Amino acid sequence: MTDKLQLSVVIPLYNEDESLLELHDWIVRVMTEQGYTYEILFIDDGSTDRSWEVISRLSERNPHVRGVRFMRNYGKTAALQTGFQAARGQVVITLDADLQDSPDEIPELYRMITVDGYDLVSGWKQKRYDPLSKTIPTKFFNAVSRWVSGVQLHDFNSGIKAYRQPVVKSMNLYGEMHRNLPIVAKWNGFTRIGEKVVKHQARKYGSTKFGLDRFINGFLDLLVIAFVQKFSRRPMHFFGTFGTLSFFIGSLITVYLIGEKLYNIANQLRYRNVTDNPLFFLALVAIILGVQLFLAGFLGEMMVRQSSHKTGDYLISEKAGF
Repeated sequence: MTDKLQLSVVIPLYNEDESLLELHDWIVRVMTEQGYTYEILFIDDGSTDRSWEVISRLSERNPHVRGVRFMRNYGKTAALQTGFQAARGQVVITLDADLQDSPDEIPELYRMITVDGYDLVSGWKQKRYDPLSKTIPTKFFNAVSRWVSGVQLHDFNSGIKAYRQPVVKSMNLYGEMHRNLPIVAKWNGFTRIGEKVVKHQARKYGSTKFGLDRFINGFLDLLVIAFVQKFSRRPMHFFGTFGTLSFFIGSLITVYLIGEKLYNIANQLRYRNVTDNPLFFLALVAIILGVQLFLAGFLGEMMVRQSSHKTGDYLISEKAGF
């Protein structure tokens, strides 16, 4: 049955008890109309409201529903990573739990993956019902992401996306990487990335769980992803290059200062000690920094060769439907 499962719908959530029943019924209606074999995975990221009670009841009522509950709030990235590892469908759809993403988009997303051959399709909320304090930083973040990654999407952080199963199984997510999943997919070798204009709905219940700090975290994680992708397996190429350059510049300044002093002595000109010249201390800092960067690269190479990555470190308190 698992091999024939067409769709897994992964829904990370935090304190969304008011919307879960309506979202579940909406998804089930779409799946029934289309005749899909499916599962719905609710990942409760340590909610403090009645979300888990709702999920437990849904899993008892509907055998297609499964749920995972974290011991505490780990963040959306952790929830998605757990959902991706548990997903059994050949196509994995992600939706936010706040009803701002429409399940009616699922059939076309599924078609784009299975018929058009995309590895990943990201929803583009062309018309948004968000305040300017959210939309303007989002546009700036998307522009920077396009420039850094070369992935030409309008909305990297859209909650509604579709993936081929191998794409999500290849991901090892941490931090705030949920904002950069198309970039992670591309750098894992899945380059057929598409986009679909989707309907964005105004929030019906509750309030957003994200503050302005998410944009700062998003930029920092984007830099981390870019660095890890290029240098995680060859850290010496990064640290060693800058270390060698810094050491060379410091040594060059030192040789110049010593040569200048010797020249002045030989020609009976006025001179001062090398250590009295401010440039000497600049050269000394450059040399020390160069040695430290080189050692950092060397240690990085040793760690890469001996490291073993651990996953699944999120503490789960309960499961439903497994």
